[in-house]
Amino acid sequence: MTAFKTIVSLVFVIAGFVLADESETGGKPDNLDFLVITVATNETDGYNRFMRSAKLYTIPVKVLGMGEVWKGGDVKRTVGGGHKVNLLKKALEEYKDDKEKIVAFTDSYDVIFAGSPEKIIQQFKTFQARVVFSAEGFCWPDQNLADQYPAAPLRGKRFLNSGGFIGYASDLYEIVSHKEIDDSDDDQLYYTLIYLDAGLRDKFQMKLDHRAEIFQNLNGAVSDIEIRFRGKEAYVQNTAYKTVPLIVHGNGPAKLALNTLGNYLAYSWNEEDGCTACWEDMKSLEKKEEAEYPVVVMGVFIGAPTPFLEEFLTKISGITYPKRRIHLFIHNNAEYHSKQIEEFVKEVGPLYKSVKFIRHTDDIKEWHSRNLAIEECVQKKCDYYFNVDAVAQIDNPHILKLLIEQNRPIVAPMMIRPYKAWSNFWGSLTSDGFYARSFDYMDIVQNTKKGLWNVPYISGCYLVQGYLIHNPETKPSYINGLLDPDMAFCTNMREKDVFMYVSNRLNWGHLINNEEFDTSHLHNEMWEIFNNRWDWELRYLHPNYSHSLDPNKTVEQPCPDVFWFPLFSVRFTNELVSEMEHFGKWSDGSNYDPRLEGGYESVPTRDIHLRQIDLEKTWHHMIELYLNPLQQRVFEGYYAEPPRSIMNFVVRYRPDEQPSLRPHHDSSTYTINVALNRAGIDYEGGGVRFIRYNCSLIETRQGWTMMHPGRLTHYHEGLTTTKGTRYIMISFIDP
Repeated sequence: MTAFKTIVSLVFVIAGFVLADESETGGKPDNLDFLVITVATNETDGYNRFMRSAKLYTIPVKVLGMGEVWKGGDVKRTVGGGHKVNLLKKALEEYKDDKEKIVAFTDSYDVIFAGSPEKIIQQFKTFQARVVFSAEGFCWPDQNLADQYPAAPLRGKRFLNSGGFIGYASDLYEIVSHKEIDDSDDDQLYYTLIYLDAGLRDKFQMKLDHRAEIFQNLNGAVSDIEIRFRGKEAYVQNTAYKTVPLIVHGNGPAKLALNTLGNYLAYSWNEEDGCTACWEDMKSLEKKEEAEYPVVVMGVFIGAPTPFLEEFLTKISGITYPKRRIHLFIHNNAEYHSKQIEEFVKEVGPLYKSVKFIRHTDDIKEWHSRNLAIEECVQKKCDYYFNVDAVAQIDNPHILKLLIEQNRPIVAPMMIRPYKAWSNFWGSLTSDGFYARSFDYMDIVQNTKKGLWNVPYISGCYLVQGYLIHNPETKPSYINGLLDPDMAFCTNMREKDVFMYVSNRLNWGHLINNEEFDTSHLHNEMWEIFNNRWDWELRYLHPNYSHSLDPNKTVEQPCPDVFWFPLFSVRFTNELVSEMEHFGKWSDGSNYDPRLEGGYESVPTRDIHLRQIDLEKTWHHMIELYLNPLQQRVFEGYYAEPPRSIMNFVVRYRPDEQPSLRPHHDSSTYTINVALNRAGIDYEGGGVRFIRYNCSLIETRQGWTMMHPGRLTHYHEGLTTTKGTRYIMISFIDP
């Protein structure tokens, strides 16, 4: 086991309230004699969290073993930890004759204080014991010893856990000096054998904290725990025993549960102020010159055909961070995007400090390309590595600067798939390392709780501090067995005791769903309204569409009961026309139409039905989402949920083909007629005349739709197109 993975332990002795280093410091309140000693060989994120909680509760801490080689074995995977006992024995020698000094011992990488020294001592004294050990529900490391344990009172936890205990200094010194223990021996077994010896148990007046009145071991008890608030202070409520433990220990596999609790405990988050810990340890780039900005390697990964990549690349180049301080690393593994990425690199590549471009033809697997990006960071002596996958649409151009200023080891901006609970983080994990929902996951995703959250899994977009990359003990890797790259990265970082955070303090961006992206069309994003509605609307919905829904605005009415709305963007209309011409199978304009039931069309046009290009399902969804609300506004009292539309088609008018359409009624309750190109530019003439009212609409607007009754009142004709080609989109609603 490496020194970095060392278990950190804590000894605290009642002596004062000021954070100490190698000696006792601070005043000594009446009846308190307090000192904290911790055994730690490395300053891990868990250790720093522990020290923060100690400081906030004015618990003094003395650190032993920092920078030394850990000799206690790989306690994450097997027995060990005797090194802690020996360090503790040495630290307690000066107190070995003190029968009044109270000493507590607890691990620290996976421990958080949740109460003051006074409360801890007060609770300890209620046990009327000389020594109290924490308790758990598992007999470890030797299950064969279970039958030798005394029965636990009141359904309490029966078995000793050595991750936390408290007692008088003289008694604890006798316990740790009872017999020799090798550094690699198991510390919990050492204490267990003493406790199971009835004579020694009586001699030291040893008891277990069966009901988590001081120590809460989380392994096997996570379902008993709730986070509650006392004013601005979060605390742990043990619902099984109705106790409020003061020292919380994420023993064994419960470390992830502790990370979740740690988002609240020790004054980290409260319902009134939100995330108070978010403001700690931040840095500022405001006063730095461009040449002083940290050096960033930005890794951009396109692993598969991804819709709306055009917008993604625009946002990448639009990040407001000095490009001369960014080394760009791109891996495109999708042949579909080859031309697009080549053009992007050619256009914006010279603006960056350097560019490394891996093409799909280089045949490099994703795992290895991501590791190459980390190596690029090493070679460039980067200060940060910024990972962005093609599914992560960055909507906040200040994202890179703001994440750097947040100053966390690894931090991801929270992104979700719009209208869904799918995000780029997991709040918890199952026992086999896959997705599980934490108790606060929906609160975070829905932004009812905002802050900076310690989570076990992130993906898509995240920032890694350079010091992790340059340290061999913490260097990220995207390979771990057969796990996919994101799973491997997160698993490896968890094993290295590196915390990963997700921030929902701001709106950073959103996720694209590329899992069912059909690339068989000419303009494939047109079919993405179901999977990526948010991006579909941004690209294809008219920017003024919502104005027509504003009850304070008047809807244009160029003819009686003919309403005019902005509906689609110019891009949508152009791409729809392009799709139709690409398909090319226009009807011949005769009454015979094999596409229809019965094969007869009474008022024929030159057209292509949307079902012929597999767009009808998408179109029906558009009608329900965007046209139905407009209809209900202008034709009050008529409701069809959902509206039906059997006939949906694009019509083409040309002087040499079909220039006009004879007077007719539509077989619909109401009709929509969308102008797909520009009157007076793409064609001349054209338009529609409503005969009953002798009212014509000739100067149509591209992307705007007319909505009018189809039967009885609105007998109409298509006016002659005299030059060019006119395209319109027609739907007969509720025939």
